Amino acid sequence: MDKQSNQAWLDEVYGKLLEKMQAQCARIGTMIPYTTDKEGKYYDLEGTPWGLGFWTNGFWPGMLWQMYEATGDEAYRKAAVGVEERLDALLDSPEKVDHDVGFLFLLSSVANYRKTGDKEARRRGLMAASTLAARYNLDGHFIRAWNGPRQNKMTEMMGGDIRGWMIIDCMMNIPLLYWASEELDDPRFKKIAINHAKTAQQYIVRPDGSCNHIVAFDPDTGEYLNNPGGQGYKQGSSWSRGQSWAVYGFALSYRHTGDVSFLNTAKQCAHYCIANMAVADWLPLVDYRQPAEPLKYDSTAAMCTACGLLEIASHVEENEARFYTEAACRILRACEAKFADWDPDHDSILTGGTFFYHDPTGENTEVPIIYGDYFFIEAILRLKGKEMFEW
Repeated sequence: MDKQSNQAWLDEVYGKLLEKMQAQCARIGTMIPYTTDKEGKYYDLEGTPWGLGFWTNGFWPGMLWQMYEATGDEAYRKAAVGVEERLDALLDSPEKVDHDVGFLFLLSSVANYRKTGDKEARRRGLMAASTLAARYNLDGHFIRAWNGPRQNKMTEMMGGDIRGWMIIDCMMNIPLLYWASEELDDPRFKKIAINHAKTAQQYIVRPDGSCNHIVAFDPDTGEYLNNPGGQGYKQGSSWSRGQSWAVYGFALSYRHTGDVSFLNTAKQCAHYCIANMAVADWLPLVDYRQPAEPLKYDSTAAMCTACGLLEIASHVEENEARFYTEAACRILRACEAKFADWDPDHDSILTGGTFFYHDPTGENTEVPIIYGDYFFIEAILRLKGKEMFEW
């Protein structure tokens, strides 16, 4: 694809995005959406089994701040602040959130503070960072992933003690610690983030650039135990959204630290993703090592991967940057052609999102998922030079 073709496509999509998001902001407002119901409409997660603290609940305000940055439309700011004020209740107790507190408050409170200087937003962001830092295991040098007793249904199935689990997703949460460290001029937060990223380099990323989802340590000694399968096809496979967290997460750790090893790890994981998507028409499977049948895609993994590739491109010389940018554009164009719904009366932009590979009900397979839309918007606005940095 030549530069002129990409630019024409980008301009067309940006115009559609403005219309779609204006309609969605007016219709959804301070609702906290995740996916759509059987009628194709968003519903509010508060009051559902997922609840106010579900890890995806920062992505809608993140989308609103991106659009506010791009357009200056006050409706986006007001709706984003309204959602943030709802999320404030999560900071009453650390048991209400887990390591995904970064996803929740980077894209809401920290984004608000960066854009407006709001002191209450800063307070929320710093409280969230303190909660995340408190999850650090001193012996294992990792941030604990999930809450709960040492044994639950998930650990019984996968084996291990949940108190000693770290997951690749947290690479996208630790930018909250980098921000807090800079904001407070306090190196403790940054040191925790760096140590966690180094542990992820050692135990999550494989030599070929593929990744484990989960790594289990002894929570008392920090000793490595095993790597349970997680949300991909099976243990030792390659869950595509986990791969995308690695691509973008390590690139962000390079941005915040200047540690070249993080950039090299991001490239290593990126090359693995590019190689697998290039042979699949630039569409991501749910797991890059899944069986040929049934064929399952995950558009959310594609969107986050594209953002990670654009982040890498911003840190390398021109010829290399062109390679990563072109790969990102191919992914975005392929997924937009296959999964986008631009009808302004319909909720969500992208279908094709899959939460995990083994989904017996099918209710979380190839459906609209809010974070797919967030990363799509971030990538489009970044290519247009209109994005807000939220990480």
